[in-house]
Amino acid sequence: MSREAPAGTSGDPVRVVRIIARLNVGGPARHVVLLSAGTQARYPTLLVAGSVQRGEADMSGFARERGVAFLRIPELGRTLHPLNDVVAFWKLWRLCRAARPYIVHTHTAKAGTLGRLAAWLAGVPVRVHTFHGHVFHGYFGRLKTLFFITVERALARITTKFVAISPRQAKDVARHLRLPPDRVGVIPLGLDLDRFLTADAEQERQRFRQEIGVGEDVVVTMVGRLTAIKNHELAIRAFSRLRHASPRFLLALVGGGEEEERLRELASRLGLAERVRFLGWRRDLEAVYYGSDVIAVTSDNEGTPVCLIEALACGRAVVATNVGGVADVLEEGRLGLLIPPQDEAAFVQALEALAQPVRRRELADRARRAITERYGIRRLLSDMEGLYDQLLAQRSGHS
Repeated sequence: MSREAPAGTSGDPVRVVRIIARLNVGGPARHVVLLSAGTQARYPTLLVAGSVQRGEADMSGFARERGVAFLRIPELGRTLHPLNDVVAFWKLWRLCRAARPYIVHTHTAKAGTLGRLAAWLAGVPVRVHTFHGHVFHGYFGRLKTLFFITVERALARITTKFVAISPRQAKDVARHLRLPPDRVGVIPLGLDLDRFLTADAEQERQRFRQEIGVGEDVVVTMVGRLTAIKNHELAIRAFSRLRHASPRFLLALVGGGEEEERLRELASRLGLAERVRFLGWRRDLEAVYYGSDVIAVTSDNEGTPVCLIEALACGRAVVATNVGGVADVLEEGRLGLLIPPQDEAAFVQALEALAQPVRRRELADRARRAITERYGIRRLLSDMEGLYDQLLAQRSGHS
């Protein structure tokens, strides 16, 4: 950008330390890498992440490809572990003291807790936290959720600004943390969608469909971790209720995780071994989306599903459960079909409606332009740099 980099009191460029629990494949990891890379000119950033869990794909290579300065703290992870948490906190505090960043920006719950505390005790002036999921319900049990909310209310006292990735999530955060609305900003995800917009759609489609061995079948694809909150079981059970004569349906699951073995057993038990394909993690998402007819999300909870944004940018029809920030992405059902969570019959009905190519085209044509404008990387970088500018100006005015 043409504007000069803001300066701290010493005249050096403002530094940002960005902290996330782990760089596993998914929306939050992709978001922090693209954000760190794109704001380097004005806000030089060090990205800090913990260890990826067993069974998850690691995206630290993506950070290196983008030229992002990256530091791994092995003790920093997603789950509670008292000893590791103390070590991770100590390392984060020492980092903040040594690097003397002007902004610490944390992402995800564990990184947000340890990172904000370390930044506050180290005297970092501006502390920002982004919520990526609707974590106040659905992810944890009742007691753990209450504990999480209590911790977040305490952390709110040392947080300069909260960021939500959708309007619904912002209202959720403000309500549960008892915050005035101006304490929570909304900055939707921004993604590098050019790779999808410039791909050879027909070539990618043929390549994918030939690889998985389908002809005229309606390919319904789900992209993401095979974990309980994503509720792939609902999709598999719904497939057992579909009429597979004309047209035939095929379910493709792209991703991996702790639920894979159980889901394979379920598909086999329901007689769907040939109609449900487990494709593992893939890097050629252009081929996956263009080769699919419908992209589906059946999660019990979500923040902003990246796969929906990418699928809509590719002109695919989508169906998703109305949870978290999904309705914000789909504009209350204008850009895709919304179904109630955990409603197997509604999912079946939606897929049967999308079996018709005309219906799929109607949704896809309406969505593509709107999505690329709202979720492009340039918009994200402009929004985030604007927020940093505002917070630094407020800090300077109070000093």
